Amino acid sequence: MVQLYFLSIICNSISGYILFTGGETDGYDSEKGFGSLIRNPTFHLVLGILSVVTGILKLLSPIMNKTPFFGDLIPAAAGVVSGMILIFGIYRRGNNAAPDSANSLDRIGQNLLRFRKSLGIGLIAAALVHFLFPTALFL
Repeated sequence: MVQLYFLSIICNSISGYILFTGGETDGYDSEKGFGSLIRNPTFHLVLGILSVVTGILKLLSPIMNKTPFFGDLIPAAAGVVSGMILIFGIYRRGNNAAPDSANSLDRIGQNLLRFRKSLGIGLIAAALVHFLFPTALFL
């Protein structure tokens, strides 16, 4: 589906930009502009949910390809991972309790957040390659 293709590219690009630049929601102010939107916690949550849903749907319906599952594997996996990182960032911000080292969600989220800059570059690269080669297998 072309709509999911476009949505996947947009979500991966914006999520990659947020993760690469470190668009934390701690310094959020209500100024107008793109910089304020990137730091908006509601925007992070909506983008995270949209990225996860788009990534799952991309696995089920690849763009113009006969291979139903592996056609868009990298952009779909990138979308799911980026959405989980953005949602975890909101969860971590809202959770005022001390992080429990035994909690597997906290451990996985902390490990993903540690590599957020490299993941951001990878997301932008996956979106760019997916835009340039829409029908390539595994892209």
